[in-house]
Amino acid sequence: MEHISPADALTLAAHAADKQGPGNLLRIVLIVMVVGCVMVGWLLLRGYRK
Repeated sequence: MEHISPADALTLAAHAADKQGPGNLLRIVLIVMVVGCVMVGWLLLRGYRK
């Protein structure tokens, strides 16, 4: 196995991360959206209980 310097490894990792797309951002947006829907549903149903 060929030895890769830390600087080259960091450069390769940065290029690989650029190619992955909006994965983490999309995950966060979906989680926030689901939690928001649950909270809105809870608030609406709580109001109709009276």
